[in-house]
Amino acid sequence: MTLKLCVAQLNFVVGDLAGNSQKIIDAARSAYADGARLLLTPELSICGYAAEDLFLRHAFIDACDDAVKTVARALAGLKDMTVVVGHPTGGDSRTRSVVVQSRHNTASVLSEGAVVATYAKRELPNYQVFDERRYFTPGEGVCVFEAGETGSRVKVGLLICEDAWFEEPARLTKQAGAEMLAVINASPFHVGKGNEREQMMRTRVQACGLPLVYAHLVGGQDEVVFEGHSFALNADGVVAGRAPSFIEDMLVVHVSRAQNAIHFVAEVAPERSPEADLWDALVLGVRDYIGKNGFPGVILGLSGGIDSALVLAVAVDALGKERVRTVMMPSPYTADISWIDARDMAARLGVRYDEISIVPEFDAFKSSLAGEFKGLAEDTTEENIQARIRGTLLMALSNKFGSIVLTTGNKSELATGYCTLYGDMAGGFAVIKDLAKTTVFRLARWRNANDPYGTGSEPIPDRIITRPPSAELRPDQKDQDSLPPYEVLDAILERYMENDQSIEEIIAAGFAQADVEKVTRLIKINEYKRRQAPVGIRVTHRSFGKDWRYPITNRFRA
Repeated sequence: MTLKLCVAQLNFVVGDLAGNSQKIIDAARSAYADGARLLLTPELSICGYAAEDLFLRHAFIDACDDAVKTVARALAGLKDMTVVVGHPTGGDSRTRSVVVQSRHNTASVLSEGAVVATYAKRELPNYQVFDERRYFTPGEGVCVFEAGETGSRVKVGLLICEDAWFEEPARLTKQAGAEMLAVINASPFHVGKGNEREQMMRTRVQACGLPLVYAHLVGGQDEVVFEGHSFALNADGVVAGRAPSFIEDMLVVHVSRAQNAIHFVAEVAPERSPEADLWDALVLGVRDYIGKNGFPGVILGLSGGIDSALVLAVAVDALGKERVRTVMMPSPYTADISWIDARDMAARLGVRYDEISIVPEFDAFKSSLAGEFKGLAEDTTEENIQARIRGTLLMALSNKFGSIVLTTGNKSELATGYCTLYGDMAGGFAVIKDLAKTTVFRLARWRNANDPYGTGSEPIPDRIITRPPSAELRPDQKDQDSLPPYEVLDAILERYMENDQSIEEIIAAGFAQADVEKVTRLIKINEYKRRQAPVGIRVTHRSFGKDWRYPITNRFRA
């Protein structure tokens, strides 16, 4: 064997420089004791990804520099051990209106107490959730370093994330003498992204003729999730190793040289279904948002409908039943089956369940407003009052007991404004904010057929999945009274919002003009609501978050 390397697929916390540094030190010592002589950590592992405008603070950059030195000193006694860490470097000169940047997204190569090489990321992504050109300037040159024990050292070419999606950085690195590529990454998850990465890196290794190790971050950070799924490809593009997704892991790769070519051998985690990835992304997103921000638990309104049912199942898988509380808040329009199904699901998962009627508050509101509303028919005003009463009650319980409110609205509702400001939108974290309604149903069925965290099989009563969805804010209300069928709505939403198709293109694809005009109009006029919505987990390639930056005041017809 020429070299044993280890990919530290770890979950870091943005800004926790001491904690992140200790995690790297512990991983390096463990890998060294196991015989590894090269440890790769993810992109910006020292500070966590993404630190956003922390990168603009000189004190933050200085603290990251100190943390790199701390890691180097701590590992000085590990003979022949090489560790790659990611961190920001540099500074800027600025006035109130102009900033001249000289910061870089950097990887440093540490060995026996010293920084022996550095590399600055060349290709800076500025699309989807990425905003790296706001913070960094492109690097220049290449980085090739040697790793391994004397007599069996390997020349490793270092790249950072986006660099490997372009031909030139890998080609120049090979010309500089690299025998293999090491790519450190922090690339947010969306459904199918893991396979996209593997395919792109397969293209890269086949083009440059070098094997590649891809070290990827795992964990939740605000609205984005990183799924891990680190891997190794041999020069022919065949997967030589793959780490499991959505958990911390130390992927060990055995590197050998034969006939002047490098070959990898490692364990290969099996491929996964989109639903399994989606579920684990939601679970990890909730667990890390709650855990990293120090909330003792969560509370949510359990209505007997599909959305709150799915959020409850995710929350229990993420946090355990002891940290999840549910509240059913019936109104005059709540059907008996909603009570029955909500109680049933809470019992199946063993969570705390309470019922607080909103009828007295609703009557009080109507009485207070009777003079103002005299002679006017009831409409969405009274519907919204009910939603806002529920939001107020949940926020009161949150304030009193410290648990954060999980909102239960989905992407289809958020797109069309089928939600109430300061009502069902009130809360701290939106678990299924990026799930279309049709995906909610599909994922609920998947969870009923699978129990990945051992919290209970078939947690969602079947009637919750099969009954027509309703907000239950007026008699016999159904969602489809005011919206196109969700199969139609979600298809239009995907084409218009996620894939930037025009109204004319969508109509030409066979959708009714009235449906397309209605859905796209609703998307446009409800931008003001989305600006006030809580942060939520991104699981598609375009979510209503950092990916979506449209003006509220807007008369353009797309």
